[in-house]
Amino acid sequence: MQPRAPRRRVPVAAVLAVLIGAGSAAVLAWTNPNRDDFQEHAGEQLVTLTTEELCEKQSLPMVLRLWIRDCPALVASQRETLAQLAGRLTTRWDLVIASVYVTRLGRQELLPGLRLPGAEVITVGVAGRFVLVSSETFAGGRE
Repeated sequence: MQPRAPRRRVPVAAVLAVLIGAGSAAVLAWTNPNRDDFQEHAGEQLVTLTTEELCEKQSLPMVLRLWIRDCPALVASQRETLAQLAGRLTTRWDLVIASVYVTRLGRQELLPGLRLPGAEVITVGVAGRFVLVSSETFAGGRE
C-alpha cells in the first residue's frame, strides 16, 4: 500500500480575493453607464460650456446680444438638441467594466460668421458615473 499524498488546501484568503475580484468586476459591468446615460450627461456639460463661451464671455455679436434677452435660458432650452449632437459626435469604447467616450466637436457654424468652439473631450464612464479625463478646446467666436 502506498502512502496517500497530503491534500493541498487552497488558502481561504486566495478564495476570498478571487470572489471579491469577480464580484467587483460584475458590479462594475452592471453599473457601466450606457450610451443614453452619456448623452444625458454630455447634454448638461454642453449647456454649461456653451453658456460660458457664448453668454458669459460675450462671444455673441452685439446685435445678437441685444436681441437675445436671456442667453443662458436660451442655451438651456437646447439641452436635448446638444445632447443628441454629442451622441452623434461621440465614439464609445465599451471595456465591459468601464466605457471610454471621445467627443469631438468640430467648430460647427452656428450663424453666418459665428462658429461654436471646437473641443475634444475624453470621458470615462465607470460605476454609474462619468469622469473627465481630458478636455481641449479650440477657438470659436467670430471668424
